[in-house]
Amino acid sequence: MAQLFNIGDKVVYPMHGAGVIESIEEREILGERQQYYIMRMPIGDMKVMVPLKNVDSIGLREVIDDNTVELVLQRMRQFEDDDTTNWNRRFRANLDKMKTGDIYDVAEVVRSLMKRDGEKGLSTGERKMLDNAKQILISEFVLAKDLEEEQAFELIDGAMTSQEQQ
Repeated sequence: MAQLFNIGDKVVYPMHGAGVIESIEEREILGERQQYYIMRMPIGDMKVMVPLKNVDSIGLREVIDDNTVELVLQRMRQFEDDDTTNWNRRFRANLDKMKTGDIYDVAEVVRSLMKRDGEKGLSTGERKMLDNAKQILISEFVLAKDLEEEQAFELIDGAMTSQEQQ
């Protein structure tokens, strides 16, 4: 099995966020021996084990670069009207975007939910999704730009504030 990432690589685990591969270890879980990436997540100081054989199917990818952070922030500043009024349909669409692991999709979820929260408020489920999406975005910005968590939060908040002023 080919190894896609190395120790020290900064990667994104869709639905969980960005982290750094600290080691590659063979472990036996439920009677099955296999290799795992051991990732340290900077936010919440959590460790995650990712089976090497599942890397493609879960969409593990490299953290974006500094320039892409700026492109993501630009896109967050763009005004887009959310015409989906049905809560359930909107929730499912946002969940599908989050599952892709694509930074632009996650940023779009953050943008649309923050905008909706400011205008109409969010349901408990959407509030939880917004918090999760923000954490995923923040974790990637922290690693991409070597920021503190608060600085990454301010970048996102600043992008949304400038959108409101348009």
